[in-house]
Amino acid sequence: MSKILITGSSGLIGSEVCTHFASMGWDIHGVDNNQRAIFFGPQGDTRWNQSRLQRTLPRFTHHEVDIRDRNAIRQLVHQIQPDAIVHTAAQPSHDRAAAIPFDDFDTNAVGTLNLLEALRQLSTSIPFVHMSTNKVYGDAPNRIAMTEEETRWDYADVAYTNGIPETFTIDQSKHSLFGASKVAADIMVQEYGRYFNMPTCCLRGGCLTGPNHSGVELHGFLSYLIKCNLDEKPYTIFGYKGKQVRDNIHSYDVAKFIEAYLNRPRYGEVYNIGGGKDNTCSILEAFRITENFTGKPMKYTYSEMNREGDHICYYSDLRKIKSHYPEWSIQKSLKETIGEIVANYGKRAAGEKS
Repeated sequence: MSKILITGSSGLIGSEVCTHFASMGWDIHGVDNNQRAIFFGPQGDTRWNQSRLQRTLPRFTHHEVDIRDRNAIRQLVHQIQPDAIVHTAAQPSHDRAAAIPFDDFDTNAVGTLNLLEALRQLSTSIPFVHMSTNKVYGDAPNRIAMTEEETRWDYADVAYTNGIPETFTIDQSKHSLFGASKVAADIMVQEYGRYFNMPTCCLRGGCLTGPNHSGVELHGFLSYLIKCNLDEKPYTIFGYKGKQVRDNIHSYDVAKFIEAYLNRPRYGEVYNIGGGKDNTCSILEAFRITENFTGKPMKYTYSEMNREGDHICYYSDLRKIKSHYPEWSIQKSLKETIGEIVANYGKRAAGEKS
């Protein structure tokens, strides 16, 4: 029986990967210590998701371990001897990182190194999938020539018609401290792949979302926006006229790619993974789509000050990931994803948490 170790198992991507591989008959070992509640307060708490996994997945085992604890991680990896590791645990907010720089770096960079080295000591043939971020590109995408449309910004440079490729620079730009810690982790995952010939890959995610996202103002744009609408609370737009663009990908599609990668792992690879151009929206456009589902007008305030290192427009060029794994494609559209989040938030608010 195959065993998979998933860090951040109570989070959005981690819990989706748990559910997906459990449906395939794998034994699931989830690692999570609810650090998100420490980072973001009660609204970031993910214990409800941990309980859901323990209730619904009979082959799921929860491990209350902090990835910053080097010895505990080494012992756990050697005890379980997994057939694959999927690393989704992180301090995920570029705003929050500035207030907690040591916690951010120790979680994102050192925690990743702890896992990689524990795995290398066990075996160099076990695949390691790392959830990186598009913030490794810093604010360099903002230097691309843009065109301003009625409800969004878009790239004017035809070289980026399909979005940002993996060859785009990660150097000489403002990343936020979060982006810098994720760059360190990203490069380390690549290096273990190249230097030690280990099957590793970095998934540089765009806006990862889905119905099991505990979105907060500092992280989880689409989930938090929908929550504000349903709770009739004002959403704050930070700069760029609300026309800043993101590509959104459902957590299910991320899990499906991880399945494809584990079936045919490669070494020291990097992939931009997001919804691609077809699943982009600006904040203003997300307001309209959400209002169509809920029937509630969006309440919002506007701040002229944009977030440090924020992207004006970002969407993933999916050509490389599709060329390496042509069996994979986006299954959940943006509108379908928003509809699922709206429906599931109502269930969670009613205490069903399913």
